Amino acid sequence: MSVASLSSNHHWSDKRWLWLFSPAIPAAFTASLIAYAWTDQWLYLLFAPIFIHLIIPLLDLTFGEDFSNPPESAVAQLDQDFFYRVLVWAYVPFQITGTVYGAWLATTQPLEWYAYIALVFSVGSINGIGIATAHELGHKQEVLDRWLAKIALAPSMYGHFFVEHNRGHHKRVATPKDPASARMGEGFWVFLPRTVFYSLLSAWGLERERLQRHGKGVWSVHNENLQAWALSILFYALLTIWLGWPVLIFLVVQGIYAASMLEVVNYVEHYGLLRQKDENGQYVRCAPEHSWNSNHIVGNIVLYHLQRHSDHHAHPTRRYQALRHFEEAPQLPGGYASMITVAYCPPLWFALMDHRVVKHYAGDLSKMNIQPSAREKIYRRWLN
Repeated sequence: MSVASLSSNHHWSDKRWLWLFSPAIPAAFTASLIAYAWTDQWLYLLFAPIFIHLIIPLLDLTFGEDFSNPPESAVAQLDQDFFYRVLVWAYVPFQITGTVYGAWLATTQPLEWYAYIALVFSVGSINGIGIATAHELGHKQEVLDRWLAKIALAPSMYGHFFVEHNRGHHKRVATPKDPASARMGEGFWVFLPRTVFYSLLSAWGLERERLQRHGKGVWSVHNENLQAWALSILFYALLTIWLGWPVLIFLVVQGIYAASMLEVVNYVEHYGLLRQKDENGQYVRCAPEHSWNSNHIVGNIVLYHLQRHSDHHAHPTRRYQALRHFEEAPQLPGGYASMITVAYCPPLWFALMDHRVVKHYAGDLSKMNIQPSAREKIYRRWLN
């Protein structure tokens, strides 16, 4: 990756205080639940999905994009600034508080069916963004960060993400072997069961191999999958003891929705992109052109610069505030919030994104990661 590939034509300024927006989100979501309890107006329960699918896209349009990068002279100071670490940590207590309060509402208040569904989406949204928080924390080497990542994953029952993402996805990204890399012509609702199932298998296999290298069995307290799942079981069990078994229905359904939010972001991040093989038949190293990126300001603040995904794959331990834009990285037409909304409708997604994949590879279909069942249809369309 050359220095010349970095964006250098835009003035950079530290968005230090804007980052306070990130931990404010679960606090705002929880406030909307409290507002419902005070007013009995169920529309407050729709605040989270409206914020994600409507307000953030509108804010992205309003405030636009930022292509600037911090100078290398500022990166070390940014990485060492304790302020940025505390902001990520702060998300987790707000997230857990919102989940517990939502579970209490679901089991003790006389909710109409539509209000119950809205509550599922609200709490699931808190925990879906919580997985993005766990993603940022899980890449760090500090013990506190890594345990907070597992705690953030507990409400969604998706603790194996901690293993699979770091040691599976980052190794196999943008290849047919990666369950988290979507293929061109593969709709989200086809991608979802594939990525859930094979990511789970991959996480178990990766941890089994690691433990075997250290002379330990897979059924061990050292198994990081089991550690993370144990936190989910403990969390669910404590709420069940307090609120009764009906809370399990609520927790499971919101957890499924939260996990689906992660996977729709995964779907967007590498759709149709493929690392080529070198003369030895090995996949080339992951480069900026293997991730879809977005520089929309608001979405990047909410998701800890996750939309600067190319630099994240090149430098997984680089802290979010220092991630950079690369000129050759393919750009999404919108921020993640708008793109995941489109992804839920496969025909609309294909119409928006397939021609961008083709353009990225200058029409060479052999260089794309194509869904096998859709290959013939795609070749007929784009070769004619």
